[in-house]
Amino acid sequence: MAVAVIFIGFAGALAQILVIHGTKISTTGTIMATISLVLGTLIGELIDIDSQFVKFGKWLRRHVGSANDSKFVDGFVSASLTVCVGAMAVIGPLQDALQHDPTMLFTKAILDAVIVAIYASAFGLGAIFSALPVFIFQMVITLLAVLINQFLSTAMTNGISLVGSMMIFCIGVNLLFDMKIRVANMLPALIVVVLYVAYV
Repeated sequence: MAVAVIFIGFAGALAQILVIHGTKISTTGTIMATISLVLGTLIGELIDIDSQFVKFGKWLRRHVGSANDSKFVDGFVSASLTVCVGAMAVIGPLQDALQHDPTMLFTKAILDAVIVAIYASAFGLGAIFSALPVFIFQMVITLLAVLINQFLSTAMTNGISLVGSMMIFCIGVNLLFDMKIRVANMLPALIVVVLYVAYV
């Protein structure tokens, strides 16, 4: 599972970084991604978003009768971050609200179901509750679609996809090497990258 998550993140990042011109391959967006991740993570560390995710996961664990499930919180946090970051989580609700085209949302729902099923096989019940944050996140974007859409460009969504894919890669590294990169604290980078594209 960890290897799969790493490759999903790696492939998504490479799709945005590598540019092919004829027979030459060049890179783009590396400075943008670096600045966005550094500033976004700094903001996230100051706010300590990760601890809020963990607290919510522990609250859920108590209220669903899984107080003795040691993997509940890890499953909830990892699965939630995997399905919430990335361009599809933003563009899907926008297309549904503005163009009445739910195709990307349906596609993302299928992908999320597979991802969460894999997480659930390793972490148990906690992963299933990732449906709550992704529902809230996409509902907010849908409700704010009219305001958000006029500001989002293709370059911005590509930036969201690049930074989001890098975060997914970090989730995979956490799973594979039993590390603790606080990926939730990196979430403000998704906002920083939009501001970077808009003003730099």
